[in-house]
Amino acid sequence: MQKVNLQEKLSLFQEQWRPKIVGELNGQHVKLAKLQGPFVWHHHEHEDELFLVIKGRLCMELQGQAPIWLEPGEFLVVPRGVEHRPVADEEVHLLLFEPAGTLNTGNVQGDRTVENLERI
Repeated sequence: MQKVNLQEKLSLFQEQWRPKIVGELNGQHVKLAKLQGPFVWHHHEHEDELFLVIKGRLCMELQGQAPIWLEPGEFLVVPRGVEHRPVADEEVHLLLFEPAGTLNTGNVQGDRTVENLERI
């Protein structure tokens, strides 16, 4: 059992859109990610996702709904099956909580798909 310092872990990488695993519990991964710009539209057939903003401002675009803006300290759970796209005008630091094995691009495969996540 070890505590995790989120700022320290975030300082270990610069890559955007490449989540890193920083913890695991009950079949769930706790991940950190840095984002900037728009991601791909996608959904997760079987997994809910939690997005917690640590730094910056995140816009979560949702198919057929008004976008939701998240500020530092705020989180959003995107339910399985909901088509969504995170967008960050400036770099955003996020904590993600989702079932182990969740593919970052969900039902879409492309150059932003990360199949083997690094643990830091």
